[in-house]
Amino acid sequence: MEQPAIKGGTPVRSTPLSYGRQFIDDEDIQAVVDTLKSDYLTCGPRITQLEQKLCAVTGARYCVAVSNGTAALHIAALAAGLKPGDEVITTPITFAASANCALYCGAKPVFADINPHTYNIDPSSIRAHITPRTKAVVAVDFTGQAVELDEIRTICREHHLTLIEDAAHSIGTRYKGQPVGSLADMTTFSFHPVKTVTAGEGGAVTTNSKELYDKLVLLHAHGITRNRSQMVHPSDDPWYNEQVHYGFNYRMTEFQAALLISQLDKLELFSARRREIVAKYDAAFSEIPQLQVQQEIPESDTTRHLYILRLRSGMLSCTRREFFDALGAEGIRSQVHYLPVYWHSYYESLGYEKGLCPQAEQYYQEVMSLPLYYGLTDRDVEDVIHAVKKLVAYYTQL
Repeated sequence: MEQPAIKGGTPVRSTPLSYGRQFIDDEDIQAVVDTLKSDYLTCGPRITQLEQKLCAVTGARYCVAVSNGTAALHIAALAAGLKPGDEVITTPITFAASANCALYCGAKPVFADINPHTYNIDPSSIRAHITPRTKAVVAVDFTGQAVELDEIRTICREHHLTLIEDAAHSIGTRYKGQPVGSLADMTTFSFHPVKTVTAGEGGAVTTNSKELYDKLVLLHAHGITRNRSQMVHPSDDPWYNEQVHYGFNYRMTEFQAALLISQLDKLELFSARRREIVAKYDAAFSEIPQLQVQQEIPESDTTRHLYILRLRSGMLSCTRREFFDALGAEGIRSQVHYLPVYWHSYYESLGYEKGLCPQAEQYYQEVMSLPLYYGLTDRDVEDVIHAVKKLVAYYTQL
């Protein structure tokens, strides 16, 4: 029997693969260089061009580009009117920003459990956590798979809740044929380097509501306007602007916008390759009883940001950490997404305790994320599959 590298065998790869990586080509570089040579480095025409392009990609009427995905969530929460005493329902299996955006407004995050097969927030758990103080739902398209939008939108309408779809993972995903970004009251995006398309950092909020859009525009740029119709004391002076609301400096730069515009031109190419890799992984791992692959709802045509490998408890003679380390020794660097948000020590200091979401907590104990990005070659993918199968065989026979 072939031994894992950490037990003295020969590793599958000598050059390690990371779990995620950006893909930047000469067109992307030239777009940034051209912008750096232009008259505008911020607050210029490329921001407008990017917002129009994101509207075209998502089908949304309005878009506000911002500095990162956390900023997008923050201004979406503020535009929803969240305030102290309000509650916001979200999932614990997400990056902390999905819940932190409620804290930024003085509201309380409330954690609903996940579906144990799709790993997305469970609509029935959302219903179970609604109280008279609930004002919004932040539903996260975890790994890129769209949440069960029909049911969640119905819940939100019944209870007069604002639906914020956290689509940090799901640019390029469609739900019932419609692109993510036009299906919730507001949808937030992140363009971090490990995402499907990147601006280096960067984010955006899309909406079909003119009222919400006007709030988002003010919130992302200090609450200052040159629009006379929004002013309390309008003036004809050409230099005059007025702060009419509190706000933040969450603006994106022109060169970030230029990079993202170029990246979005490759979105379909990136999405297609990610789907190919996911299909190869699913075909290989679905046949292994010791492993569980993520299930997808038929409504979601998914551009996957993460590929989750789940170890079935009790079927391998190793811990998740041992499997994780052994995979790394084989040259396959994985990651874990995510620690349940309320397990973080800061949330513990706020009074949150373990046991709130049993499905999410069980999920966390058993998973890791395998390499998934456009630049993976077929040989790279086969190396990942070979390494996983090698370790499963080893830890099954120990």
